[in-house]
Amino acid sequence: MEDREDVVELKDSLLDLIRDEAWSDVTEEFDSLHVQDIAGLLGELTEPDTRVKVFRQIPQERWVPVFSYLQPAQQESILAQLSNREGRYVLTHLLPDDRTALLQQMDPEQTERTLKLLKPEDVRLALSLLHYPEESVGRLMTPRYVAVQPEWTIAEALRHIRQEGKKGETVNTVMVLDEQERLVDVAELRRFILAEPDEIVDSILPGYFVSVNAAEDREAAVRAMQHYDLEVLPVTDNAGVLLGIVTIDDVMDVATEETTEDFHKMGSVGALTLSVREASPALLYRKRVGWLVTLVFVNIFSGAAIAIFESTIEAVIALVFFLPMIVASGGNAGAQTATLMVRSMATGDVTMRDWTRLFGKELLVGVGLGITMGLAVSAIGLWRGGPEVALVVALAMAMVVVMGSLVGMALPLLLSLARFDPATASVPLITCIADIAGILIYFSIATTLLTLPPPG
Repeated sequence: MEDREDVVELKDSLLDLIRDEAWSDVTEEFDSLHVQDIAGLLGELTEPDTRVKVFRQIPQERWVPVFSYLQPAQQESILAQLSNREGRYVLTHLLPDDRTALLQQMDPEQTERTLKLLKPEDVRLALSLLHYPEESVGRLMTPRYVAVQPEWTIAEALRHIRQEGKKGETVNTVMVLDEQERLVDVAELRRFILAEPDEIVDSILPGYFVSVNAAEDREAAVRAMQHYDLEVLPVTDNAGVLLGIVTIDDVMDVATEETTEDFHKMGSVGALTLSVREASPALLYRKRVGWLVTLVFVNIFSGAAIAIFESTIEAVIALVFFLPMIVASGGNAGAQTATLMVRSMATGDVTMRDWTRLFGKELLVGVGLGITMGLAVSAIGLWRGGPEVALVVALAMAMVVVMGSLVGMALPLLLSLARFDPATASVPLITCIADIAGILIYFSIATTLLTLPPPG
C-alpha cells in the first residue's frame, strides 16, 4: 500500500515533468498511481490544453476510470478537445450512471453534440435515464446488473453469473427476477457460492429485500442504503419491474453533494455544482449577491427598531453597550438550533410528527441557556449601570436566547411544511430575524423596568 506522502511526492514530481513536457516519463510515472490520484492531478492543472495533453499520456485502458473521477466541468473540457474517435471511446465505455451525470450537467446544445458520438442503443439508454426527474433515483441508477430466476438450480445460476458478470457493474449482489422481470428477491453472491449445485435458487433466498422507486428523490436511496447497510439497492417501477441498481459509490457521492449543498444554503450561498477552485469569480458573485442584497433590506428593520427606541437610548446611554452582545446571542442560539434541525431533517432523524415534542424540548433547553447567559451578563450590567440595568440586561438576555432558539427550531420545520428546502433557513436569515426581535425585546424591557419615555 502506498503511503499518502509518497503519492504527494510522486504527484509533485509529475507536475515538474509536465512543466518540462517530458511526456514519455509522464506516461511511465502514471503506472505507479491509482486512477483516483491521476484524476486529482488532472484537476490541479488549470490550462485546458495542458490537461488534455496529460490525459492522452494515460494508457487508453485507464482513460475511462480516470475520466469518471473528474469533476463535470473538467470532463466537459477534456471531451471538447478530444477527437470524435477518442470521445466516442470514452463515452461508450463509461458506465451509464456516470454518463448520465455528465450529460445532465451540459446545456442542450452540448448534450446534442455529445449524443451524436454514441451508438443508437447507447443514445436510447442515455435518453431513457435523462427522462427521469433531475434529483430522482432514476438519474442515479445503472441498468447494468446480474439477474437470475428463482426456479434455476445453483449450478445454472452460477454459470449465468459467470457469463453475464462482466456486463454488470457489480456481481457481489444478485437480483432474482420472475418471468415478467419483476423483482422477487435480492441475494449476496456468497449464498450461491456456499450452496450445493443442485439446490434451487428459491431455497437460498433471504425472503426480504429493500428497493426504491425510480421516481423517488435520490436522498431516499441514500437513507435506505445507510439505514440497511447496503452495497447495492434495486430500483423498480410502480409495477415492481426491476429497472436498475444504485451502488454504494454513487450514494456516497450524492451524500457528499447534498451535505455540501445544505452547507452552501445555510451560508446564504446558492448551490454550486463546481468546486470553489473551478468556479469563476462571476459565478461566485452570482451565487452570493442575491442573498446579501436581500439581507441588507431585512436589516433595515433592525435600524427601524432602534430608531423607535431613541428616547430610551438617550435616557440610559449605558444600554447601548449591551446591545451587540444581546442581539448576537439570540442569533448565535438560533444558528446552533437551526444547524441541528436542518441536519437532523436531512438524515431523516426528525420529521413533522416530532414538532410538539421538539418544541417543548427546545423551550426547556432555551430557558436553561437563557438563564445561564443572563446570570453571566448581569455581573457586567451591575458594573456598567447598576442593579436596574443589570436586571434589564439579564432578563433581556434570557428572553432573547429563548426566542432565538425557538426561531432556529421552528423555521426549518415551517419551511419543510411549506415544501421549501429546510436548509434555506440559513444562518444569516435567522440571525437577521433574531436581531430585529432581540432589539424589540431588549428595549421594551428597558422602557418598562426603568420607567423611561415610551418608544416612538
